Amino acid sequence: MKYLLDTHIWVWMVDDPRRIPDPIMPIVSNVENYPFYLSAISVWEVAKKVSLGKLQMSIPVRDWVMKATRSPFIELVPLSSDISLESTMLPGIFHRDPADQMIVATARNLDLVLLTADKKIIEYEHVKTI
Repeated sequence: MKYLLDTHIWVWMVDDPRRIPDPIMPIVSNVENYPFYLSAISVWEVAKKVSLGKLQMSIPVRDWVMKATRSPFIELVPLSSDISLESTMLPGIFHRDPADQMIVATARNLDLVLLTADKKIIEYEHVKTI
């Protein structure tokens, strides 16, 4: 099984693993599950939250992202036209956050299990989550 990290899970893995929920911790701790996929929109989301003062990093955000994406446990997934289109045509009812739409579309497009603590995403029945 292959996994896609939601943005907050990625940030917690790098900066504060204690915040990772119990059901997800054994998955992210197991090197057999490497690499974890990460949507390129997560890089934008982290930088945007830092620019708005909603997220604080211990080092400049550009340096943090470079360090956090070079790690052997991350494989960055670019925003392809298929993923971009999928994000606008998600089945059922999904909330309007464009970053979450892109992340869910990435998981669906690549048939990945999304690791998330976001209740809105967990409740969305059209994507596999843990």
